[in-house]
Amino acid sequence: MIAHLHGELARVEADYIVIDVRGVGYKAYLPLSTITGLPAIGDAVRILVSTIVKEDSITLYGFTEEAQQSLFEILLTVSGVGPKVALNILSVLPVEQIVSAISGERYPELNRVPGVGTKTAQRIVLELKEKIATLAWAQTARRELPAEQRSMDDAVEGLVALGYNRNDAHKAAQEAMKSLKDARDTGSIVRSALKLLSKS
Repeated sequence: MIAHLHGELARVEADYIVIDVRGVGYKAYLPLSTITGLPAIGDAVRILVSTIVKEDSITLYGFTEEAQQSLFEILLTVSGVGPKVALNILSVLPVEQIVSAISGERYPELNRVPGVGTKTAQRIVLELKEKIATLAWAQTARRELPAEQRSMDDAVEGLVALGYNRNDAHKAAQEAMKSLKDARDTGSIVRSALKLLSKS
């Protein structure tokens, strides 16, 4: 099983690259966001590799970050999510936003990705929420979110713990943030959101 490739970048296409490793060209499919950040053709490149073996094919999927590769492999455990869909998700959304959407049960954010329907997005959230919460790299990815996003996520969780519907809590927290000077203050977001929820 190939774990990583280190060689010369020989070819770059819209969804895959070819790496020349001592005269052997390896074709690997990468997220679009990763491809756009690669060095020039002819330069050295190193990617982590996930190998998908089927009866009629062996396909390599490449990543430059461990968190990206781990998330790709976890997404594949969801019913109805294959390599192409998982790669699409990672092409459109950064790892930290995917982790935040799953942990915050905001499936509409995943629904924006081409090839991810509402039911698939809901399954991703349902099947991965608890799993994501236990992974150290996922918590690290979440800390890389803007402070305002982390504060809103925490505020929503607080409102849900108080018994409010998650969608209502999310809408109220978003609205509350607009009126606050410091959108990083979770307590203020919760208090303002509670006032809005009590009026509805």
